Amino acid sequence: MTTPAIPETAPVESGLRKWSAYLGPVVSVAILCAVLYQLRQLNWPMVISIIPRSPTIWLVLAASYFAGPIADWVIFRKLWGIPLSGLAPLLKKLVGNELLLGYVGEVYFYDWARRHVKMEGSPFGAVKDVAILSALAGNITTIAMLAITWPLISPLGFGADGKVLVGSIVVVLVTSGLIMFFRNGLLSLPRRDLWFVFNVHSVRIIVGTALSALAWHLILPEVGIGSWLLLSTIRLLLARLPLIPNKDLAFAGITALLVGREVQTGVMIAMISMLIVATHVVLFIALMLLDLVQKEKNA
Repeated sequence: MTTPAIPETAPVESGLRKWSAYLGPVVSVAILCAVLYQLRQLNWPMVISIIPRSPTIWLVLAASYFAGPIADWVIFRKLWGIPLSGLAPLLKKLVGNELLLGYVGEVYFYDWARRHVKMEGSPFGAVKDVAILSALAGNITTIAMLAITWPLISPLGFGADGKVLVGSIVVVLVTSGLIMFFRNGLLSLPRRDLWFVFNVHSVRIIVGTALSALAWHLILPEVGIGSWLLLSTIRLLLARLPLIPNKDLAFAGITALLVGREVQTGVMIAMISMLIVATHVVLFIALMLLDLVQKEKNA
């Protein structure tokens, strides 16, 4: 007898069912508005002027960008058996989370799964569990990396008071502890599936960190890849520590201290950030056009 992936009695699920007719379109329109806003804000001549020429750099940047959606596809392929075409809504989920608010993409993907995936029960519980385990894997990986690299990064500072850094670490630890303590009430998937999801997210984070370091090394080969691995770890730490203000400025300052101010790391980081936003914009518009073409064929 197959265990249902998600209980049908969740009150949140009932509320989402009530608004299900409006959920997908509203989220799609919100993401589209964010895309159009970013399209207007981007300095396209600058984007074009800083595009890397090396195909190897493009391959590494692409692998880094698609690592998250591919990891999600592997997870939901295991849970629901979604086809390769399920990668498209997962890419939209990524864009929604990046250009709007965190977990907006999960709302969009929930609506897509509810309409396209045949399963026992509702997709709400699985989407929720995957999001929670992603945060947990990120927190645990961050703390592990912090412990490993602390002798190297502690002398550099974070551009913030030491109490703020300690407070941020405490928040991460407490959040992870609460998830573990209340896991029976929060998580609904079978234990084997929970471990699978957690392991995939952990591998995704480690691979993403390594790919970022490799991309930076290829763009600025005068800096050793070991330094970039350390910087990639620091960037992950800053992203996860909630009380550190001005994370980008703090990261730029630490980068200058580690590799030297004469190296154009600030320009490189700004270039990659702009390319990622441009990719979000172009990819989402392409996916929207693909949806329109498919609807025309099915009409």
